Amino acid sequence: MLPAAKTTVIPFSIRLYYHGCMTVNEIIELLNEDRNPRNVEGMARFGINPNNTLGISIPVLRKLARTIGKDHQAALGLFGSGIHEAKILAALVDDPKLVTEAQMEKWLKQFDSWDVTDQVCTILFDKTAFAWRKVKEWTRKEPEYQKRAAYSLMAGLAVHDHLATNDEFEELWPLILYGATDERNYVKKAVNWALRGIGKRNARLCKSALHVAKEMMKLDSRSARWIASDALKELNDPKTKKKMAATEKRLANLRASRLQP
Repeated sequence: MLPAAKTTVIPFSIRLYYHGCMTVNEIIELLNEDRNPRNVEGMARFGINPNNTLGISIPVLRKLARTIGKDHQAALGLFGSGIHEAKILAALVDDPKLVTEAQMEKWLKQFDSWDVTDQVCTILFDKTAFAWRKVKEWTRKEPEYQKRAAYSLMAGLAVHDHLATNDEFEELWPLILYGATDERNYVKKAVNWALRGIGKRNARLCKSALHVAKEMMKLDSRSARWIASDALKELNDPKTKKKMAATEKRLANLRASRLQP
């Protein structure tokens, strides 16, 4: 009896490459082929919604996105599929210049997991022309993931908006103080992320963030005190200050290069 032939497993990104230009349905078929139920179980332990989740890692999705390239129409179809990984892939392949306010509002209402919220806000939405306006609007949203989106967006802007001024970020402090009293886990963690992210941008914003954190400590809210305590600890850390100095220098150089004729 002849031995069974070995099955060669072709990596997902290579299969996608050789398929060439693919439809949304074909991409989703490939995603389904690579589902990993064990990974889904592990993701659920970190609070990630297991519904419509395939268990495909972010690094794999990033490789796929590079293979697909920027494709706004594909992004709309992928997100509309409702599949967890397809939503993240949509953010990776979409073109922020083509994203509309209506699209942002539609996707916002379909956020059903903290990681999808964060990936979409810090990969795509923070690079759109509407990001700053949506930050201010979404802090007033009531659903947990929608309100988290406002603060995830703030954190994304703190890292990716190289031309934003200190004054623009300091205008966000009242919104951060407002969100700090929300005791829901996924909101308070995003508020904490935004406060620390803005504070790590440069020395002036660090000093300002420390002042906000001290004011936050006075609020009659366990959530606010936790956020403030964590931010004070990180922003006062000498290692953080060293990294901050490097970040400030890098942003100054980027701004200078972009302003050159």
